Amino acid sequence: MFEASASLPIPGDILIVEDEADIRELIQFNLEREGFKTRVAKNGQEGLELAMNQTPDLILMDIMMPVCDGLTALRKIRETTTGSLKQTPVVMLTAKGEETDIVLGLELGADDYVMKPFSPKELTARIRAVLRRTKDDARAGATATDKTPPSSSVEKMKAGPIEIDTEKHLAFSRGKPLVLTLAEFNLLKVLISKPGRVFTRDQILEKISGADTYVIDRNVDVHVRAVRKKLEDDAEFIQTVRGVGYKCRDL
Repeated sequence: MFEASASLPIPGDILIVEDEADIRELIQFNLEREGFKTRVAKNGQEGLELAMNQTPDLILMDIMMPVCDGLTALRKIRETTTGSLKQTPVVMLTAKGEETDIVLGLELGADDYVMKPFSPKELTARIRAVLRRTKDDARAGATATDKTPPSSSVEKMKAGPIEIDTEKHLAFSRGKPLVLTLAEFNLLKVLISKPGRVFTRDQILEKISGADTYVIDRNVDVHVRAVRKKLEDDAEFIQTVRGVGYKCRDL
């Protein structure tokens, strides 16, 4: 069961670039139900043409598509000098097992990624989060002066082998990118925020159910197991405190 936090709606024009009709229609239905305007394209080339004709507020781009794949389309978007298209936020849709493509997409300038199969509510939350961050960055740039450069909003957290860049929504274990769901990312961020501190399950649930986050499973243990599996040899960095909750090792 989904649990949503209260947040102000952020309507916008979303361009959906996805070759699978059923997924495309599912995304379009759910976004329009949430108040977004949508346009759709069946491949990267068609998506580029629509985006150049009218710049959307955000592009939702599948990676594996015919004619022009998502990574190629993303590269062309970031290389364009046409209007504001170059700065348009892009969220990539990826299938499991495409970790290399995810990393490449982020390096090319993708703002976030969502793995298939996905929850429509989590997808909407991620889109809202990217749009809010984009608006905040634009607002900060508008108020900055030539004499006073804007302060960096990048927040990097590090504990043991884990490093997190909260602005770019990136997590690494010993320099290797971690592919995490939104709930898993927030859980890891909570634990490494205070190494050695024990967080109860209720505290963790409350923190990972913040703004723009939808917790798919209220059982925190499920998310912890998933994160440990992705940490592989560093799985024991997250420790169980019996009868209380979890903590990360204070190294």
